[in-house]
Amino acid sequence: MMSHVSEMWCYHWRWKLQHCLYLFTTYIICMQQGAYGCYDCRIVLTDPSGVFTSPCFPSDYPNSQACKWVIRAPHGFIIQLTFIDFDIEEAPGCIYDSLTLDNGESPMNLCGITAKGLSYNSTGNEMIVSFKSDFSIQKKGFNASYVRIAVSLRNQKVIIPQVPDVDAVSVAETVSLPDLSQFTLCFEATKGSSDDNDDWKVFTYTDALSTEFFSFGKTTKGHFLSISGTQCILENALPRNAEFFTGTFQQLCIVGDSFSGSVGIYAKSTYHIVYCPGIFGKVIPGNGRLVLGSNSNEVSSLNGDIYNFRLWNFTMNVQTLANLSCDVKGNIVDWENEFWSIPTSALKAENNLSCGSYLIPSSAIEPTSCANLGSLCQGGMFYRISITVFSSSSNTVSKVHDVVAEWLNRTFQNWNYTVYVVNISIHPGSVKEGVREKRSIKSFEVLALLVYNSTNNINLEEEDIRQKLLSNNGTMEGGYKLQSVEVDPVEKCLAEENPPNYFWPDTRPTVTNFTLCHGSTVQTASRTCYLGLQNYTSYWGQPDLRNCTENAADIANQLLNLTGEGQQLTSDKVNDVVQKLKKIVNDEEIDESLGSTVVTIFSNILTSSDSVLAASCSEALKTIDALALKIQFAGPSMSISTRNLALGVSSINSTSFKGGSFSVSPQNNASDFQIDFDKDQTNALASVVLPPSLLKNLSQDEFEVISRAQFTFFNKNGLFQDAENPGNLTSFVVACSIGNITIQDLQDYVKVTIKHTKIQEYPKPTCVFWDMNKNGGNGGWNPAGCQVDAESSENKTVCLCNHLTHFGVLMDLQRTVTQIDQQNTKVLTFITYIGCGISAIFSAATLLTYIAFEKLRRDYPSKILMNLSTALLFLNLIFLLDGWIASFDIEGLCIAVATLLHFFLLATFTWMGLEAVHMYIALVKVFNTYIRRYILKFCIIGWGLPALVIAIVLASSNTNASHVYGKELYGRDANGQGGDDFCWIKNEVVFYVTCAGYFGIMFLMNVAMFIVVMVQICGRNGKRTNRSLKEEILRNLRSVVSLTFLLGMTWGFAFFAWGPLTLPFLYLFSIFNSLQGLFIFVFHCAMKENVQKQWRRHLCCGRFRLADNSDWSKTATNIIKKSSDNLGKSLSSSSIGSNSTYLTSKSKSTTNTYCKRNSHTDNVF
Repeated sequence: MMSHVSEMWCYHWRWKLQHCLYLFTTYIICMQQGAYGCYDCRIVLTDPSGVFTSPCFPSDYPNSQACKWVIRAPHGFIIQLTFIDFDIEEAPGCIYDSLTLDNGESPMNLCGITAKGLSYNSTGNEMIVSFKSDFSIQKKGFNASYVRIAVSLRNQKVIIPQVPDVDAVSVAETVSLPDLSQFTLCFEATKGSSDDNDDWKVFTYTDALSTEFFSFGKTTKGHFLSISGTQCILENALPRNAEFFTGTFQQLCIVGDSFSGSVGIYAKSTYHIVYCPGIFGKVIPGNGRLVLGSNSNEVSSLNGDIYNFRLWNFTMNVQTLANLSCDVKGNIVDWENEFWSIPTSALKAENNLSCGSYLIPSSAIEPTSCANLGSLCQGGMFYRISITVFSSSSNTVSKVHDVVAEWLNRTFQNWNYTVYVVNISIHPGSVKEGVREKRSIKSFEVLALLVYNSTNNINLEEEDIRQKLLSNNGTMEGGYKLQSVEVDPVEKCLAEENPPNYFWPDTRPTVTNFTLCHGSTVQTASRTCYLGLQNYTSYWGQPDLRNCTENAADIANQLLNLTGEGQQLTSDKVNDVVQKLKKIVNDEEIDESLGSTVVTIFSNILTSSDSVLAASCSEALKTIDALALKIQFAGPSMSISTRNLALGVSSINSTSFKGGSFSVSPQNNASDFQIDFDKDQTNALASVVLPPSLLKNLSQDEFEVISRAQFTFFNKNGLFQDAENPGNLTSFVVACSIGNITIQDLQDYVKVTIKHTKIQEYPKPTCVFWDMNKNGGNGGWNPAGCQVDAESSENKTVCLCNHLTHFGVLMDLQRTVTQIDQQNTKVLTFITYIGCGISAIFSAATLLTYIAFEKLRRDYPSKILMNLSTALLFLNLIFLLDGWIASFDIEGLCIAVATLLHFFLLATFTWMGLEAVHMYIALVKVFNTYIRRYILKFCIIGWGLPALVIAIVLASSNTNASHVYGKELYGRDANGQGGDDFCWIKNEVVFYVTCAGYFGIMFLMNVAMFIVVMVQICGRNGKRTNRSLKEEILRNLRSVVSLTFLLGMTWGFAFFAWGPLTLPFLYLFSIFNSLQGLFIFVFHCAMKENVQKQWRRHLCCGRFRLADNSDWSKTATNIIKKSSDNLGKSLSSSSIGSNSTYLTSKSKSTTNTYCKRNSHTDNVF
């Protein structure tokens, strides 16, 4: 029975448990459907428009939700999202339930009811909406609609990519760029305020092989424009040390013209022209790839944004650029979608772009503008009003704009003062915590501009305006209230002088000031004080000097009439004409027409007498040179010919230059001349042949800027008046130059052929060139560097130029060793290299001897000799390696070698001087002399002083050591062939001051010390009677010779290498100085008895070996030890005389020196 009851009880509870589980499962399923079954809230929306809501809307959203809607549109569209209804649990910082809106720029959290009725735009073609709820308190949620809006590139800026080839922004492949000889490029850009990088690029244009042909950017030298490998620094147009691009968009237009070699920069309403001869004739090849930013990891991209990039294949003048509007489309590249390939991540839409259109409708209520007020704004008093308003209602910026504009207009109506609100800008702001009572309160910052035109001279104070606004606080509609009001008058434009001689006083905004043109009593210049509507501040506009500048062509025509036939020209009149022509050439753009007029004027001037031309001839020549350099022309060449002057200009390609020629000849039946390029004329009056190696020795910077060659022919020589050499010219005058650089040290000759104006029966011509630096800058004839060729005859002279040099260049005080004939140059070069090699070997032998044998270097003279040998060793080694290192053509390496050669040369001079100082102290000031750390102080002077000189030289070169040190070509033959490169000092001043002057001081000191020391030696030796007269003479002679080489007296031969003595003393200089190391080894190492003893003890064997316990060894050791212990390394002069002299001198002076050192403190350093 119990068993049956038990079974019934188990069955009963089993049935109940099954029903409970069933009911529980049903409940869970229903609850899940109630919570999550409203609809899927993690979806991607791609329809052109649509609506989505929070889960279960309009019912309360469930707990623990995590929803995400991704709204996407095609490229070229943005998303506009509008919240039709919005109610989410409110909390500080939306920490409970919240909606997160990511528009592509910065996510924002929304809660409460603040977003109801508001619209939000994405910056790209994607917007992400996320919604989350916690475990308690549900609200109705939101109902949102979205629509895609087709957005033009005009409404989007581009974030310049910072990593090359990753999300690159480039011109579309469908856009084909043509070859560009001329172009105009405009764009706007910003730069991050925290970015202090001064090495970046805005854009780069390359070909299929990634060779760069076109770019713009900035380096430490300043902003640059690079065209076909030529980098043009825009130093006068854009700031070098300041940032042109800032946090706000700044427009820049660049105009390039390869026909004139000029670059125009239009920025901040100012136009500058930068002449860049290196781009002359260069063409930017087509069908390349244009990317924004840098295309390599070596140079970074501009860290900022870019906008409205447009490119034209023609040049625009300053007036066109000033009036350039957004409607002018680039005919090569324009800021439209079809021209570009831009990744979505780089695009960012904005409402305030200069050429964009508002994506959100603008306000319907606008304040009055100065354009409508007319003259009421001109000269009126402007006030800047800053207002903060707040309200609990949810309104857009557009709505707030309408409310505030209407309130301001109503406030100032029917007031005692006639004022107008001419501009309003509104920005969302924040309200202080003390004012915020609820999360729904919003604030706005309002900036307004007020103009007051006083007709009755009644002043309007700022406080009156402020009180007027505060008194009308309650009349503002929409529940808005004033939080704060600030009123400030807009500042005047402060007085300044710009440009020089034009003074502008303090001026109120919108007022235009007038002043007389400089030097005129009628014409006026003007300048306006503008009012910026961005921040309501005043600023000066550019001076309008159009009335002050006459047309250059008109002025030139007037001068042409003034100098024409029949006109009597005086010296003052010619000088006035030259000065005006100089101003035209320097300030204006010179085309072929204007250039032809200027050349004709100079031709007319040349008909005047020498006395009339004397005062202005130097300025005239400089102006003609500037004209040839600046004149713009189309095609490969141009020429202008007149009766007395002919000018030819030819474009050259520095990379493919293979030589060239110019010639001028008379035209048939015409008074003018004919200039031919690269043609041989048998009857030419003058010709110039340029060798193919003309550009070989130029620096990289010079090589890149070369674009033209200029040729000038003078039929009259009145402009060439040499006050120091008034000899008569017997030929025409011809000039040739390459760009604006100096060509010298040519490997091959430039051959100049000039016909004589008169037949010379016994011709003794001299080839000369006009040196602008002679006669105090007035110019004069200089024969240096040119010679007469054997082809010369009684009718013509052929001139050739070359330069040679050799080792003597180190101390060539005349700097004329290049004029030595080739045979002597070869001999001197042979002597120099053989001598330097021998000297290096024996300097090393001397140094090794003293290093190897410790007993030899215990005294001070030996240590000084070791330092001198070290300096000589490195001097000779570096000299021997100089030419080989120069052959690598590495500028930095050549500069380093030249610097080291200079340093060890100065160190050698210094240690020779210290040898003399030491001998003076040892032999003349024998007593009462003790110097602590003697050798250390000598080393500081011996090595530190040359290093200080080198450091000063490098510091004075303004970080460009190539101006001081560099490579030059020496040793060419009679035909200008051959020669070796050598790295040495290029600057004349540095050479004369730090080499000639430095050695001159050391030489004079050593001569004085030499005389004093020799007197002391002769006096001491003369007191000894144990030697014969012959022995004393030989002994003194050996001392003289040894001191001569030790003190470097032979370097003084350089001071006597002048005039007819140049060649003999150069031979003496090369022989004795290149072998100085050998002579020092012989006299101060090999001939010293203690050195010989050490060699015999340690290097010899058999009967030549000296026993270790020899009497000499013991004696020498005892004496040296005694000297070291008792004298504290007393000074001696073991560098001269024999070992016995050295020991005797020391023995005599030991006792007295020791005793007096302990009783006196004088002469202790």
